[in-house]
Order: sequence, then C-alpha cells, then structure tokens
Amino acid sequence: HGAALGHRRLSIVDIGGGAQPMFHEDGLTAVTFNGEIFNHLELRRDLEKRGHRFRTRSDTEVLLHGFREWGERLPERLNGMFAFCVWDRRTRTALLARDRMGQKPLYYAHRDDGTLIFGSELRALLEHPAVGRRLDVDALALYLTLEYVPHPFAAVQGVRKLAPGAALLWRDGALSMRDYVR
Repeated sequence: HGAALGHRRLSIVDIGGGAQPMFHEDGLTAVTFNGEIFNHLELRRDLEKRGHRFRTRSDTEVLLHGFREWGERLPERLNGMFAFCVWDRRTRTALLARDRMGQKPLYYAHRDDGTLIFGSELRALLEHPAVGRRLDVDALALYLTLEYVPHPFAAVQGVRKLAPGAALLWRDGALSMRDYVR
C-alpha cells in the first residue's frame, strides 16, 4: 500500500511482544523504531484512559497508539532515545522523528520521484539500489575539520541526517520538516 518497512531488532523491552515492524490491530498503521521510550508507561496509562487497548507491553506499541491519538505531535510527548517511522496507510503519511539529544541517528534519502528511503544506520540505505555510493565531499571536509559529520550532512551524496529534536513528515512524495523542541 505504498510503503515497505523492514527492521532488525535488539530486543530490550517486551522481548516476545515487541516484534517489528509492528502494526496497529486494524492493520492501517505501522511503526519501525530504534531506541527506548523512557516514559512509555505514563503514556500508555494516558492512552488507555482515552480508550486505547494494548496487546503487548512494548514501548513500540505506545508509538502506534500515540500516533493515532496525537498525530504528528507525538514526538513532543516522548522522553527517550529514539529514531522511528510511523506509516499511516489511510493518509499515505510517514512521520519520522529523532530524539532531542540525537542519541539515535536517522538517515534519509528523498529521491526525485518522491521515494523516501530511511534507516538508523547509513549502511542500511546503501542496500537500496536507488541510493548511490558517491562520497559527499562537503561532508568529508566537515569531518576533516570537526572530526564528525554534523547534520544535515552524511558521508554519501543524496543522503541526509535528520537533526536531533526534528520530525520529518512525508506525504505522497512531498517532505516537510520541523523542530519539535522549542
């Protein structure tokens, strides 16, 4: 239905129930997530009071229900270290967000045809045939000067790194970005 999500997981919270990509019970929303949501129990209680029902104890499922409740304002409510994507099949919308401190990276490539390719590791993007392997010389110059590559740059041409505390919204091929930390 316009999206493909894949995931390789280091299981920490709800090892058996937190398999990803995780789908909402109606199958219309999916999430892939790297990290940990520290306030997931508090958010879960709030969401349950609002009528949401959970199938797992995973912090990942809180992202699914949180997106359904708060939409693109979800990242403001999160305390944790994370990089995630929630895909909503009904609106053909993907919300990607990165934690405030930038502990979990989030790389993305937005192709001319509107395709969005993303991952929490640069090497994951390199597996996609639409992502080239040409070195970004500006990123190299920054690395040689600063000894790291700051956002939005990445070592590969056409790939960018989402800033800490930023959210990216993809809707039918168009991107918009905002800082959710004020």
